[in-house]
Amino acid sequence: MATVELRFSALPEHVRTARLVAAAVARRAGVDEAVLDEVRLAVGEACSRAVGLHQSSGVTAPVKVALIEEEKQFSIEVGDEAPHATPTARVAGGASADADVEAEEDEMGLAVISGLVDDVEVSTGEDGGLIRMTWPTTPPPVALV
Repeated sequence: MATVELRFSALPEHVRTARLVAAAVARRAGVDEAVLDEVRLAVGEACSRAVGLHQSSGVTAPVKVALIEEEKQFSIEVGDEAPHATPTARVAGGASADADVEAEEDEMGLAVISGLVDDVEVSTGEDGGLIRMTWPTTPPPVALV
């Protein structure tokens, strides 16, 4: 199992780099060429979401991206260190209009990712969140000797 790790400052200009690296590693891992645009878009959306969460929460830690090549699949994990409020905490805390807008943008970003990737897992908590996206891979052709 090969893993490539990428960390970048929570700035929008670094999202493009993350997308390009993810697409290159996905191609090398055996993800179908027809799916690479979806990989690029999903990673861009997940990284943009993480950058936004870091900036709105004042988190200075880098956004973390792990590109994981396994036997028959390729996974990308995008992690943030922004505190995530549970839906009940948002309601109980009397969220402001800005928090409501941020929550809607967050849900929209997750909806876009879910539309692009069939296998998505999202976990959030007080210490941050993680989006894990997985695509099937095809083994390289066997060379005949």
